[in-house]
Amino acid sequence: MAEVKAFKGLRYSEKAGDIKELCCPPYDIINGEGRSKFLERNPNNIIRLELPVLPGSVADPGAYAAAGEILKAWMSTGILKNDDSDSLYIYEMEFKNPMEPAEINKTYKVKGYVGMVKLEEFSKGIVLPHEETLSKAKNDRFNLMTATQCNFSQIYSLYIDGDGSVYDSVEEASLRLPDTEFVDGDNVIHRIWRVTEPDTVKKIASLMSNKKIYIADGHHRYETALNYRNYLIDRGMDLGTAEYVPMMLVNMENDGLLVFPTHRIVKGLENYDYNSVIEKCGEYFEVIKKLTREKGAQTLEEAYRTEKKAFLLYSEKYDYTLLRLRDSSIMNSFMPNSSPTLKALDVSVLHTLILERIFGIDKESMTNQKNLIYTRIADEAINEVKKGAANCAFLLNPTRVNEIRDIAASGEKMPQKSTYFYPKLTTGLVMNKIIK
Repeated sequence: MAEVKAFKGLRYSEKAGDIKELCCPPYDIINGEGRSKFLERNPNNIIRLELPVLPGSVADPGAYAAAGEILKAWMSTGILKNDDSDSLYIYEMEFKNPMEPAEINKTYKVKGYVGMVKLEEFSKGIVLPHEETLSKAKNDRFNLMTATQCNFSQIYSLYIDGDGSVYDSVEEASLRLPDTEFVDGDNVIHRIWRVTEPDTVKKIASLMSNKKIYIADGHHRYETALNYRNYLIDRGMDLGTAEYVPMMLVNMENDGLLVFPTHRIVKGLENYDYNSVIEKCGEYFEVIKKLTREKGAQTLEEAYRTEKKAFLLYSEKYDYTLLRLRDSSIMNSFMPNSSPTLKALDVSVLHTLILERIFGIDKESMTNQKNLIYTRIADEAINEVKKGAANCAFLLNPTRVNEIRDIAASGEKMPQKSTYFYPKLTTGLVMNKIIK
């Protein structure tokens, strides 16, 4: 099963500056303005290496090479240093749920650990994905990896810890003040404990040896790591640590795990007509028209609580329309070879019955984001429609963690951008130099 081992993490030294000004969110949620702001705070911010080419821009091979040269310079001048012994890195995030009313004032925590996990082909059933990936993102990450020979961030992954033995070991190893702690711009507290004791490392690795690992966030990076390993093997090059990839490993039963929905923005449809869409939707869905934003949110939440398949359609002239699937069995005819869990997902219903069948957006167009944009921020989806940049938007409920587990375990994949784990892991706390 899963093979986990410690490693000599690459980390910022005090010479680099305040760690709060050196870390950043994942590369794929940062735009050009955000990148500039991070660098204004500290020119040593990891964004300089992690995001040399902005998402959606024309790739400049020189930018990747420049990132590789900057990394070499930072390591030679001591801005970044490898730890002197193999370690696991316990990582905790403490936060509020930004989707909850402030008066609830509930604090959540997610604690796991960062270690190196042996790369396995998905077909082996040891490391399991749950989402489709986008080829453009994988090309970008591969170019960066070949130029820098470094993992700058971890893949967020889950495992089933039935008796809690792994978590108990992690908790016991972090019963002291953290080595690093800071609060980011979203008021998430990040803490790291470095664990070097061989017995503790060996115990955790042994407990993980009979487990499967479920990728929560980082499918593109995992597939890129596989491609990079194979690239080195094919050329007879030094592998370094390329047979492994750093992961943040979290117990799937952790109470702090939050999954937000990823909403869909539909654009570029030449013949979009709300009334025609609603008429066609009537074949499959109960339709409730002219809802306010508040009432729409309430009906969507009620559908989630009662496990009904539903989403809100926003079209500017017609306010919010709830579409609630009449009979889930209809999906059997459209997805006959899929598991009951995959067929029952809100995103499966939306993509299959509406985006593909009614709107005529094929899977290739979805993959290339030709007619579809993804966002976790409902206001962003709504505003794109209001300013005329999109035909309409669909607001969704979140996917449940147990659904993610079941789909991954069955060897299936959800449509891309079906989940959004919150909060995102920060980038820059601990890295891995693949070839030293």
